[in-house]
Order: sequence, then structure tokens, then C-alpha cells
Amino acid sequence: MIAGIRELMRPPPGLDFDFEHPAGEPALAPAGGVSWRVFANPVSLFIGGVAAVLLELAEPSVRSGVWDHSSFRRDPSMRLRRTGYAAMVTVYGPRSTAETMIARVVRMHEKVHGETPSGRPYHANDPELLDWVQATAVFGFCEAYSRFARSLSAEEKSAAFAEGQAAARLYGAAHAPTSWQEWEHLLGAMAPRLEGSPILTEFLDIMAGAAILPTAARPLQRLFVRAAVEITPEPVRSLPQLQRRGLRRGEAALVKALGALAERVPLPGMPPSLAARRMKALA
Repeated sequence: MIAGIRELMRPPPGLDFDFEHPAGEPALAPAGGVSWRVFANPVSLFIGGVAAVLLELAEPSVRSGVWDHSSFRRDPSMRLRRTGYAAMVTVYGPRSTAETMIARVVRMHEKVHGETPSGRPYHANDPELLDWVQATAVFGFCEAYSRFARSLSAEEKSAAFAEGQAAARLYGAAHAPTSWQEWEHLLGAMAPRLEGSPILTEFLDIMAGAAILPTAARPLQRLFVRAAVEITPEPVRSLPQLQRRGLRRGEAALVKALGALAERVPLPGMPPSLAARRMKALA
């Protein structure tokens, strides 16, 4: 089961980066920091990623940008693998590699623009939208890890936001939250703009039914999607599209058991272990 989920950490076509070299080169996120622990757990990585996208899709401009210009509907498995692996490069990859990858993403986003159904213009490189996307990602991964793998203190959650600042600035998110308190402030400020949409339902149905995990692990895939809904904060958690789609009675304990198991399973050949070897090579 864990091996199947771990496959999401393997590189998709065109994103096979070298995490082990050059020896000693630091990553954007500090070695051994909270982010390095959080991203090494494939269970919370899956759950947190889904929760982050739910928050992003609740914002109309981000929703239009993502849904009109991405491959979520055509090939959700590949889109998820590419997004997840890019996050791995941001956290574990050599700084020079991560900087090059992010610059390429920024150039691609420069072409993403349009109008929401209500006629509001949007641009993927809008700093305000970038702040929201960066913040929701850090929240999703940290909250999933804290709820289902190993509890994080408020200080550790704040540290994760601070550790993401180097990458945030490269993406253009100049005012992304630097602490848990700043995240809560941003969530409150964004709340009036967050809304329901049939796209939320479509996204959840895709994530529950697409061939993302191996066939034998598909029931767990649906469980993890429900866990993502469970940790999504208000006001998004109460939207009609998320009603009755959270965890059922007794399922939280199962997800926690799986998250704890994933903490103990080694990840040889995966970005976390390769990055650790890169840093140890300097000693």
C-alpha cells in the first residue's frame, strides 16, 4: 500500500532531477527542517495536496486559471505527479536546480490569463493570487501531516511557512504568510471571496475515481480524498460541494495509522533520502 503511494514521488517524464548532486549544495528549504519531515510522508503529501487544491479552487480567479489551463480533467494522475514532484524539487533539490525549475514555471504562468465566468480578468502571475496558492500549499501539507502523521506545534507550523519563503519569492509570492498566525489572517481576509462551484465537485470526483494509485489501493485513494475534505478549513469546509464528503465514523483512526506507518517506511532512492545523502557528502 505505502509502496503504491510512494510511486507518486517518482519522477514523471521530463522531471528527472538529480537530488544527490552537487555534493553539499543546500536546498531552498533548510535540511532537516519541518518541511523536510512533512514532505517525506507520502500519505500526508497526498492528503495535503488535495486539501490545498480545494482551497485554491474556492477562489474564483485561481479556479479559472487552474481549470481552464491545466490537464486535471484530461490526465489527473500525471498532473498530480508533476505538481508533487515539482514540490519535491522545491523542498529537497539543490538550490540551483530549484531556481531553474521555478523560473521555467514562472515563464509558463506568464502566458496563463483570461477572465472568470463573472468577467473578472486574471493572470497566473498576479502576486495576490500567488500569495494564496503558496499559503494554501503550506497549510495543506502541514495540516495533513499534523493531523494524520505526527502532531506539529504552532511553532513548527510557523517554521514551515518561514521555510517556504525562499521559494515563494522566486515564484513571485512576495507577501506569502511567514507564520501560522499570518496564514490565519490571510484566510480571514480571503474568506469573502471564497465560494462554491460545480468544479469543486468535479475535482473531488476526479481525485476519488481516477487511476492515481494502483487498483488495489483505490479504496485508500478515496479515503485520502475524504481526509483532505476533513481538514479543509472554514469557510470552504461548509460549502455545499464538500458536505458529507469528509471522513466517516472511525476512518480518522485508520488514516492516522497509515500516516504513522508511512513515517516508519524507508524511502531509498526517493528525493528525501537522496537529498540527505547530498548534504551528508559535505561532512
